[in-house]
Amino acid sequence: MTGVNSFQVSGYGPERAGWTRLLARDSLARRLDWPILLAAIALSLIGSLLVFSATRNRTEINQGDQYYFLIRHLMNTGIGFALMLGTVWLGHRTLRTAVPVLYGASVFLILLVLTPLGSTVNGAHSWIVLGGGFSLQPSEFVKITIILGMAVLLAARVDAGDKPYPDHRTVLQALGLAAVPMVVVLLMPDLGSVMVMVIIVLGVLLASGASNRWVFGLLGTGTLGALAIWQLGVLDEYQINRFAAFANPELDPAGVGYNTNQARIAIGSGGLTGSGLFHGSQTTGQFVPEQQTDFVFTVAGEELGFVGGGLIIVLLGVVLWRACRIARETTELYGTIVAAGIVAWLAFQSFENIGMTLGIMPVTGLPLPFVSYGGSSMFAVWVAVGLLQSIRVQRPLSA
Repeated sequence: MTGVNSFQVSGYGPERAGWTRLLARDSLARRLDWPILLAAIALSLIGSLLVFSATRNRTEINQGDQYYFLIRHLMNTGIGFALMLGTVWLGHRTLRTAVPVLYGASVFLILLVLTPLGSTVNGAHSWIVLGGGFSLQPSEFVKITIILGMAVLLAARVDAGDKPYPDHRTVLQALGLAAVPMVVVLLMPDLGSVMVMVIIVLGVLLASGASNRWVFGLLGTGTLGALAIWQLGVLDEYQINRFAAFANPELDPAGVGYNTNQARIAIGSGGLTGSGLFHGSQTTGQFVPEQQTDFVFTVAGEELGFVGGGLIIVLLGVVLWRACRIARETTELYGTIVAAGIVAWLAFQSFENIGMTLGIMPVTGLPLPFVSYGGSSMFAVWVAVGLLQSIRVQRPLSA
C-alpha cells in the first residue's frame, strides 16, 4: 500500500517511520500546520530585534558585547525549533506513554529549585543556575507536563470507548496530579506561573467534557484559596506591592509602580508607527526595567508603534486560531485536551504579559511567548508547537 493510504495506515510518530516521509506525497511536511509554524518563527525573529534593541547599549548586562543577547536569543530559538522537530518526530502518542517519566522529572526539577541549587531572580526563587551564563526555569516545563498528564488521565477511558466523558473519580485524580507541582511552584514563590497553571487546568477540564460543576467548583475554590494566600502571608512583600500598585498606579510611582508607569510612557510615545527601530528614547535611555524579558512589548510599542504591536498580537492570534482548529478537528479526546491546554496557556500568558505593560493587568513576571528573551520559556513554547503539529499530522487524512 503506497501514497496516502500507506501514510494513513502506518501512521506517524509511534512507529517512527523516519524522515523519508518528508519527501513522500502527503508527507509530514505537507501535513504540517504552516500558519502556526510561520507565525511562531516570525514572532521569534521579531523578538530577536526587540531584544537586541533593548540590550545593545546595556553594558552592565551584555558583558560589553552588544550582540550578546541577540545571539543567545537566536540560539534559543534554534534549539527550540529543534525541540519542536523532535517532538513532531516522536509524536504526541509516543509521548503519551512517557508521561509518567516526564511528570516525575519535572516535579524533581522544581523540587531542586527549593534546595541550595536553586537561585533567586527578580524576587522569585525559581531558577537553577547551570553555569556559563545559562540557567533553567523548571516551572516552564511543568506547564507542559500538567497538560500531558491530565490529558492522559481524562482521556484514557473515553478514547478506549468505556466512557462518554471523564467520571468524577478520574477528574479528581487529574486535579491531584496538577496540584502537586502547583503547590511547589507557589512555594518558590512564582505566582505568575501558578496563575497560568490554574488557567491550563480550567481549559483542560472544559475540553475534556467533565461536568461543569468541577469548573464552577474550582473557580470558587480558587477565589477562596487566593484570599487565604493573601491573609496567611504566603506571598512575598514584593508580590503584594505589585498588586497594590496595579490597584493604585499612583501609590508609589518611583518605587513599585515605576515599571508599569515607564512601560505605559514607552508604549504611549510610540503613536501609530513608532519612533523607529533602535530609536526609542525610553528604550535607549534604559528607563524600562527587564525590557528584554517581561517588558519586551514596550520596545515594540515605542519603536514600532501601534502597527508593530498590533502585528505581534495578530501573529499570536494566528497561533491561537490554528491551535483551536487543531483541537476541534482531532478525532481523539487526548489530542483535543492537549491542544486546548496549550491554547489556554498561550492565550492567558500573552494577555497577561501585554496587559501588564498596558497597566490593565498586575505585574507577574510572565514572558511574552516566542518574543521575550529566555531559554526555558522559548524551549517550552516550541515544544508546545511541536505537540500541536503532531496532533495535526496524526489525524485521519479526511479530517
